[in-house]
Amino acid sequence: MLGVDACEFGGQVVELLWIAMCYRGLVGDEDDAPAETVAFKTPAQKTLEEIRRLDQDDESLVRYKKTLLGVTSSPQGDTPNVQVLSMTLLFDEGSPPLTMDLTGNLSNLPVFTLKEGVQFRIKIVFKVNHEIVSGLKYYHVTSRKGLNVDKEAFMVGSYGPRAEEQEFISSVEEAPKGMIARGHYTIKSRFIDDDKNVHLAWEWGFDIKKDWE
Repeated sequence: MLGVDACEFGGQVVELLWIAMCYRGLVGDEDDAPAETVAFKTPAQKTLEEIRRLDQDDESLVRYKKTLLGVTSSPQGDTPNVQVLSMTLLFDEGSPPLTMDLTGNLSNLPVFTLKEGVQFRIKIVFKVNHEIVSGLKYYHVTSRKGLNVDKEAFMVGSYGPRAEEQEFISSVEEAPKGMIARGHYTIKSRFIDDDKNVHLAWEWGFDIKKDWE
């Protein structure tokens, strides 16, 4: 029994060393956002009403702004300006999508099972309710066995308020692959904007396995 326990302990040490070596230098602290690839200075923020009042004598410009901004009836009460409704993993190989509802209890989100090496895209459905929001980003940090192994930042864009839901779909991602890469991963996600407002933060997870189950 002692020999078996020692072998198991040794295997765990090797696995942790593998994680540390493979991802060393790729990630920093959890709250360190990835460096921006393009330097961009955010213009002074104007309210939606201020924008609509500009150039009211120019009929063509007024029509253009109506097309761009839409005609909305803002939700009443304490409805936040940005609501993140759901996140879905879309798989390129035709496997059924996996969706999590982000409008309820965020402490009880599902743990997904992913086939190793599968390619997928992240779809986030959200609403903007009251004012234009600038520079929305989806940001997440992935960890395994207490070590940060990856972090990503996706530019979502700037949006005006609309009654309809809006969506963002990321570029292609690839799940970890290989025998040692199999296991449980924890992801801490945030939906933020240029003003560093965190519109939603949530934690979820997935298990990498040899095949779908």
